[in-house]
Amino acid sequence: MSPTTPRACSFNTAAAQYAANRPSYPPALFTTIEELIGHPLAGCRVADIGAGTGIATVLLRERGAQVIAVEPGDAMAAQFRDALPDVPLVRGDGNALPLADASQDLITYAQSWHWTDTARSVPEALRVLRPGGALAVWWNTTAFDVPWIAAQDERVARHCGVAPRSGRPRPDDGDAVRLAGLAGLRVARRQMRWSRTVPLHTHLANLSSHSAFLVLDAAGNDAFLARERDHLRRLFPDERVEETYVVDLLLATRP
Repeated sequence: MSPTTPRACSFNTAAAQYAANRPSYPPALFTTIEELIGHPLAGCRVADIGAGTGIATVLLRERGAQVIAVEPGDAMAAQFRDALPDVPLVRGDGNALPLADASQDLITYAQSWHWTDTARSVPEALRVLRPGGALAVWWNTTAFDVPWIAAQDERVARHCGVAPRSGRPRPDDGDAVRLAGLAGLRVARRQMRWSRTVPLHTHLANLSSHSAFLVLDAAGNDAFLARERDHLRRLFPDERVEETYVVDLLLATRP
C-alpha cells in the first residue's frame, strides 16, 4: 500500500489515541536485533522509518542508538515531537527516503513496512545503508491461538467487512520473506511471543486505533465497541485484559 492511501493516512485522525494505547515491543526484540547484526545498538546510526508517535524510537534510544526518525503524517509527527523533542525528525516516507547514501548502520520499520511499495522501498533502504548495514522490519502480530483473541478477530472482521485473520496459517520463513519483498537478500527471521495486561478501555482504544476502524463511520464503531465492552466484561470481570502478541522480525543485511 502507498503511504498516501486513505487507510495509511487515517492514523493522523487518531494520533493521540495511537500514542496512548498502542502496545510497545519487548526487550527481547532489540536483544535479538543486536545478536543478528553482531554488535550492540549503542552508538549505531539508526533511521526509524514510519516512526509514528515514536514507540520504537524510544526503545532504540534506550539502547544507546543514534536515531533519526522519518514520518510522513502531520499529526503523528506532532505527537512525536511532543514526546521526543531532542530526536531529529524529518518528513518523508519509505518510498523516497530523505537521507544520504550509505549514511545509516540500521534502518527500522516498526509496524510500517507494509505501507511501502517494496519495488521502491527496498532499493531506497539499500541506498541509505552502509555496506554491511541491516534493514529490520517487524510487526506485533496477534496470537490467534488464544481462543478469546481468535473469537474477537472474527467479530472485528465482520464489523469491518474483511476476512478474519485468525483462520490464516502463519507464513513460513520463505513466504514471509517473499511477501515482504525481500527475496534475493540474506534475511533472518525471528518470532518472539510476549503479552501485556491493560485496562479494558485501553484494549478497546488500541483496537479502534487500527486503520480498518479509522476509515469507518464513527457511530457504527461506537456501537460495535459498546457491544465488545459488554462481551469482554463477561470474560474479564476485573476489566483487566491480557493481550498476547508474537513479534515477527525480518532482518536483511546489505551486501
